[in-house]
Amino acid sequence: MLQINYIRQNSAAVKERLALKHFADLSAIDRLLETDEQVRKLKTATETLQASINAASKEIGMLMGKGEKDAAEIKKQEVAQRKNTLQDLSQQLADAERSLHDELVILPNLPHSSVPKGKTPEDNEVVREGGIKPILPATAVPHWDIIKQYDIVDFETGAKLTGSGFPLYKGKGAKLQRALIQYFLDYNIEAGYTEYLPPLLVNESSAYGTGQLPDKEGQMYHATADNFYLIPTSEVPLTNIYRDEIIKETDLPLKMTAYTPCFRREAGSFGADVRGLNRVHQFDKVEIVQIVHPDNSYQVLEEMVVHVEKLLQSLELPYRILRLCGGDMSFASALTYDFEVYSAAQQKWLEVSSVSNFETFQTNRMKIRFKPASPADRDGDNKTQLLHSLNGSSLALPRIVACLLENNQTTKGIALPNILHTYFGAATID
Repeated sequence: MLQINYIRQNSAAVKERLALKHFADLSAIDRLLETDEQVRKLKTATETLQASINAASKEIGMLMGKGEKDAAEIKKQEVAQRKNTLQDLSQQLADAERSLHDELVILPNLPHSSVPKGKTPEDNEVVREGGIKPILPATAVPHWDIIKQYDIVDFETGAKLTGSGFPLYKGKGAKLQRALIQYFLDYNIEAGYTEYLPPLLVNESSAYGTGQLPDKEGQMYHATADNFYLIPTSEVPLTNIYRDEIIKETDLPLKMTAYTPCFRREAGSFGADVRGLNRVHQFDKVEIVQIVHPDNSYQVLEEMVVHVEKLLQSLELPYRILRLCGGDMSFASALTYDFEVYSAAQQKWLEVSSVSNFETFQTNRMKIRFKPASPADRDGDNKTQLLHSLNGSSLALPRIVACLLENNQTTKGIALPNILHTYFGAATID
């Protein structure tokens, strides 16, 4: 959530940056500032009236001490009237503050100055590419044919058990999933991330904290009887671990990783782009999350990008890194890098990771703050400040599996990259 003080002081810049994200209703900023002005006037009036009540109450005590009961009684009646007025003002203030909050939460995060202009994925900026695109044999087929040939993923039975988009992994397909998850976790832990195993359902406060609500209700599965949401990513429970907490500056950065199944309704998804493992409703993903000092977050973002890049290099997959344009960014992100791997059989790029800096957008919602360790180092300012949050996929499995199968198919089976031989227990799927 954006901070009202910043909007008040930089309204023109806020409108300009929201326009980069193609936020349609820029007049919402003017309405929000009107509500903010109303809140501030009501707050001043309420505080002034409360101060007068306090002063009058002291005066009543003095009058009673002097034996001036009649004067004290008149003053008591004045206080009673003021309290009635205060009650009305307090209700108006509460209503105005609620309206201000409701207007703030519909605003997306402001894009960073480096975000390119654009509206669609075609406008995203290629930062760099790596790896070598394989030359496949003439017998090469896409992964949805490979999984049938080797009997490693069963979509038909998954659909019988649950519905379309819920694959059933079996045999070496299940083993490959387990190998990838273990490798990704080990890789992240070695880089200093602490492993967690969080709940797969979260409450409304958690979904609100990371920006899934009120933006992505239609993409999440909702257990209505308990008002819980199945997580779309472990970013949600991981970041919320520190909700409503003040972190010691000396404990920063906080680095977390987790493997979880992820659930996304993907309403309206259809066509060739969602065939096979390209887009499913339940999938496995290993996530990395950092909560860091605001002075360091963009340096940390670049470090996280390199971290994911080296992971893809170890899998020997051709990849490219994109800086997303304003129109293709998420609601909560200030800057996002997408990673895509090249599917040689499909002859297309498939997204496998996003690494994003949210700045204070999530931490403001969750009230994740820190107190500077040394006031002298902060120009004497020892007040609590909001931290920055970042997250990234490291990695999402379905499209990684699709590309590993397609790009490494040979006449003798699927030749796995060297890094997976020990984890999988074999060099090939045959």
